[in-house]
Amino acid sequence: ISSRAGVNYGQLGNNLPSPATSVELIKSLRAKRVKLYDANPKILRALKGTDIQVSVMIPNELIPNVSASQSFSDRWVRTNVVPFYPSTKIRYLLVGNEILTNPDVGTWFNLVPAMRRVKLSLRKFRLHKVKVGTPHATNVLESSFPPSNGTFRSDIAVRVIKPMLQFLNRTRSFMFLDVYPYFPWAAEPSNINLDYALFQAHNVTYTDPLSNLTYTNLFDQIVDAVVFAMKRLGYPGIRIFIAETGWPSAGDVDQIGASIYNAAVYNRNAVKKLTAKPPIGTPARPGVVIPSILFALFNENQKGGPGTERHFGLLYPNGTAVYEIDLSGQTPLSGYKKPLPPPTTNEPYKGELWCVVAAEEGSANETALAEALSWACSQGKGICDPLQPGGKCSKPDSLSWHASYAFSAYWAQFKKLGGTCSFNGLAALTAKDPSKLGLLCNWTFAYLVLLAGCLFPW
Repeated sequence: ISSRAGVNYGQLGNNLPSPATSVELIKSLRAKRVKLYDANPKILRALKGTDIQVSVMIPNELIPNVSASQSFSDRWVRTNVVPFYPSTKIRYLLVGNEILTNPDVGTWFNLVPAMRRVKLSLRKFRLHKVKVGTPHATNVLESSFPPSNGTFRSDIAVRVIKPMLQFLNRTRSFMFLDVYPYFPWAAEPSNINLDYALFQAHNVTYTDPLSNLTYTNLFDQIVDAVVFAMKRLGYPGIRIFIAETGWPSAGDVDQIGASIYNAAVYNRNAVKKLTAKPPIGTPARPGVVIPSILFALFNENQKGGPGTERHFGLLYPNGTAVYEIDLSGQTPLSGYKKPLPPPTTNEPYKGELWCVVAAEEGSANETALAEALSWACSQGKGICDPLQPGGKCSKPDSLSWHASYAFSAYWAQFKKLGGTCSFNGLAALTAKDPSKLGLLCNWTFAYLVLLAGCLFPW
């Protein structure tokens, strides 16, 4: 198994290069692998004749159909894999993406039967080199600390994970994992050392009191928790494949640690570790090659969620590098010559924030913006009352102004309950007081508007 790293090629952007150009950019990163989130025929054709190993994915919504019908599975493989193989080096067929992360919508218990049908389809068409798997977020674990206490969630362990591990073991496939030390660190920056999360802690270690294994980075802790969880279910030898890992280079104002500096340090160190020869492995599996694919090829401006979701790319959409990186692992850390901008977000932001229409969306799709405005107004009692004709915030009568007010009022009311300032990429947090932009309503006290039904004029 090659230890060279690959890159995830997401397509949730309206400004991304063509598949042909993107494949040339993947080559420039010296990637060994690429993972697609579908079976885009234009991309598969662009990868024809390259030495890049390819993972294609069956969309989540098709899993019930694949599970229920062998003929459906056969048709999907015949249409999306057979025409491109072997000139395009398809090596992995992934059934869905992080299926077990969200509440079950009829896919959890169809997952393993779908994987079995896909494997039968591959055999039918004599595609014997293609492995079948499915990527998991690390929240499939119920317990992960210490690593030796790794345990799968009780709602999926017996009914989903165990038969899946049996399938992976029988077919000699991999446990595909999406591993992001950024998120546990960002959730507890005062308890987890940043250098420990970035693979560069020199005097920080953690010794598991049960296994007596010593850890020097958070990535190994996360991976080994899954190793121990698999062992607990009776499958200690299934290989790990890192389907996603990375660090955001930017994010919302209140998102700690998202910077070009940290992203470059994490990803360079991850490549150095995962491509080392001889292989390093993890404390629970020393010396074992761990195939890996970094997330992601591009910053994708149409991804939802907080700002970090749109800033995991190694490249900007115009093809220029966010920072230097060589996925082959052949460039030493000292070989990167361009200086990195110093990090400025390693401490929590303590100032006030407002949620407004994103600056880069000055010409935002008016239909999408109107739909987002309507949705925000429907979420809480009185959120948009001041925007009604004659209301204190009804002027100026512009879609962008009204949307910004509604976004900010929604966020003020629901942020503590998990509400985000995203609105499918149409909104962003800002530390600039909207009053300084000539706006008429005091959004700092938007939540009081909801409670008192009045505004505080400047």
